[in-house]
Amino acid sequence: MSGFSIDWLDLREDADRRARNSDLREQARQWLEDSQCSTPGPVVVDLGAGTGSTLRALVLPGQLPLIWRLVDHDHTLLGEARRRHGSTQQVETCAADLSDIEKLPLDGARLLTASALFDLVSAEFIDALARVLKTQCQQSPVGLYAALNYDGSTQWTPAHPLDDTVLNVFNQDQRQDKGFGPALGPEAGNTLYRVFTQAGFEVYSASSPWLLDGGDQQMVEALIVGIASAVKGSPLLDANALEDWVQFRRSKAASGTCTVGHTDLLALP
Repeated sequence: MSGFSIDWLDLREDADRRARNSDLREQARQWLEDSQCSTPGPVVVDLGAGTGSTLRALVLPGQLPLIWRLVDHDHTLLGEARRRHGSTQQVETCAADLSDIEKLPLDGARLLTASALFDLVSAEFIDALARVLKTQCQQSPVGLYAALNYDGSTQWTPAHPLDDTVLNVFNQDQRQDKGFGPALGPEAGNTLYRVFTQAGFEVYSASSPWLLDGGDQQMVEALIVGIASAVKGSPLLDANALEDWVQFRRSKAASGTCTVGHTDLLALP
């Protein structure tokens, strides 16, 4: 799968934290604290863990001890996660090919988490994951907390005539293979909801949009550059027109707004 830099992950973390749906986050925490949990330290397996943003989003002072099994293909990101949290949390790091579901270290998990991951995966991946978790629930109940799944919507102010075209081309790119087969992109949230409901889980879903303004200028500028890189070369976009869009968007990064739609999902057995 494609890599992500520590700088980008750090840049987006505050927006991610603000965007997370608070009700589903609290419900996920409650699931971990449930008295039926048989282990003194519930295991949270975080897929695509990066530097540990999901850990930082879920852990509260005084919370019962958790064992965090951070799984990522990137050794550098895992090393940074251990540096940040190894002395304060019970952290296991595991470098793994995330696309190989059968080899993921899910044993003993009380909760499987992922942030901004499932829009990169295929429908087949979701199907296989639901089957694995359903089978695992026969031994010990495990839930899924999937946050910040891109839903395909982006609104900018002030508007530019090319906004809709850029968005359509970007969403096409989001469906390209990211290392898991054809990516779900904007369909990730709906697919998760349907597949896990059909697998017998009780599924909760809520909106979790990025709400960006001048206080997020550095992130907005990075987002603009990233979008332009993804859509560059499309026959639907003239190169000069795209450059005009980029310059316009960057000139408004400090004074305009950007809303990027995401969906959070919690599936419990």
